[in-house]
Amino acid sequence: MTGRRASPMTPEQRRADIVAAALPLLREHGKAVTTRQIADAAGVGEGTIFRVFGDKSELIEAVVMSACDPRPGVSALSEIDPGAPLAERLVEIVRITQQRVVSLMTLLTALGRSRPPEEYRPPPGESRAARFADLAEAISALIEADRDRLRVSPSEFTRLLRIVTIAASHPGITDAQPMSAEEIVDLLLHGALRQDGAPPC
Repeated sequence: MTGRRASPMTPEQRRADIVAAALPLLREHGKAVTTRQIADAAGVGEGTIFRVFGDKSELIEAVVMSACDPRPGVSALSEIDPGAPLAERLVEIVRITQQRVVSLMTLLTALGRSRPPEEYRPPPGESRAARFADLAEAISALIEADRDRLRVSPSEFTRLLRIVTIAASHPGITDAQPMSAEEIVDLLLHGALRQDGAPPC
């Protein structure tokens, strides 16, 4: 009996596969990466890339836009168990945020850029947070059950968590010594003061 042939990929699926394969290569090699390297990583012929993208520059922009897209972050957050202890939830939230931040920063640095593309920069008069409202709402939802334990609202705690995580994960701010997710969560939940008269470290 002859096996059924797999359905051919749609252009959108092929595009997504090529972008995913190109991301780690661009982080490592920057603009010096070749379309041959990307094609090999994606398991396609080099000509396939140019049937999906107009040129290499268009592919690079698609990779940058993909790295900025908050939707994969929202999807990853949905996998966190909302019934887990607060500290465990926060560690997972911070890890997901760190992975996204470091991935984007590494990519932009490799490409010689200091800022994300225009599409992810707020226009005059609009806060940057508005561009990532779904991401912030997903985080806040995971904290909502512990609202009564917090000194601030879940939305404000989310804002603080993202600020601290981004700053504590940026190699230029941390002198290449980023804080771990556990350290960030401990700082957010307990601050820097000793508890119950514990001796100084």
